[in-house]
Amino acid sequence: MRETLASTSSSTTSDSTPPIESAWINAHERLSPRWQSSALSPQSAIPIAISRVNQVDAGRLDIEMSAMLKEQMVKVFSVMKPGLLFQYEAELDAFLEFLIWRFSIWVDKPTPGNALMNLRYRDERTMETRAKLRTGLEGPGLTVYQKIWYCVATVGGQYIWTRLQSFSAFRQWGDSEQRSLARRLWFIVQRVEGFYKAASFANLLVFLYTGRYRNLIERAIKARLVYGSPHMNRAVSFEYMNRQLVWNEFSEMLLLLLPLLNSSSMKNFLRPFSKDNSSGSAGDETLCPICQANPTTVYLALPCQHRYCYYCLRTRCAATPSFRCTRCSEPVVAMQRHGGLVDTIKE
Repeated sequence: MRETLASTSSSTTSDSTPPIESAWINAHERLSPRWQSSALSPQSAIPIAISRVNQVDAGRLDIEMSAMLKEQMVKVFSVMKPGLLFQYEAELDAFLEFLIWRFSIWVDKPTPGNALMNLRYRDERTMETRAKLRTGLEGPGLTVYQKIWYCVATVGGQYIWTRLQSFSAFRQWGDSEQRSLARRLWFIVQRVEGFYKAASFANLLVFLYTGRYRNLIERAIKARLVYGSPHMNRAVSFEYMNRQLVWNEFSEMLLLLLPLLNSSSMKNFLRPFSKDNSSGSAGDETLCPICQANPTTVYLALPCQHRYCYYCLRTRCAATPSFRCTRCSEPVVAMQRHGGLVDTIKE
């Protein structure tokens, strides 16, 4: 037993013996390059996913806000000369877009649509050299040059393009009878428009794949939409949407069914259940029961002998072969001019 204890103590002593100094040096030399490379390398940006639906909804809300401001502006000038604002519609749109830009992006605030969707613009160029990232949403806003270029592209670019299209259409540059210079300018305008549409479509496909830069302007100035607050939820109430869908479907159903219903047949069907049936029959029988006017050309419905206008009685009988008298609900089989001959309905 003493031998066993001795062997156990000797093995424990040999296991707890520290490694020799050369082993520490070799391990340090082997791991030191890896540690230095990982410490000196810049921290990569944290991948974040911004909802594409939020970005598209924000752009749509900005368009709706501009349309609401334009509607209010038009109401202000509604008492003035008609068609006055139509000549300056492009200037009015540019002015409203400038106001939205001036009081939102220029002062480092989100646009109305971006504010509702918890979004803001970030200068994506600075994120390539930024080392300290915690959530991936950090980053400065747009610089002064980016703001100015954004205004020039969105406000000035759209205004110039709108005026150029209206001027070319008014001058008829695309007319074959025009001189070659006008035709050449028209050809250039069409080519530029086609190229811009193709580039916008390609940018849309890239945006749907990556979730960055909704349009070409944002991609050109490197202005990316990110969440303004990382802890804010997207609270959307679908109550109004559901109510709107129900009313739309109900109105479409009425538009489909109402033309198929016969008003006179429905009235005759509901007349027995009406409370004022006796009072209506006891009214002035000299008036036409359809138009409630004194008939100029008096016709009698047979066999009940009630007075009608010729036009009212003829149109009702032509529209409904089984027309019943409005006063007594008796089927009308013929019509007769007052003091004249009988005019049968089925000719």
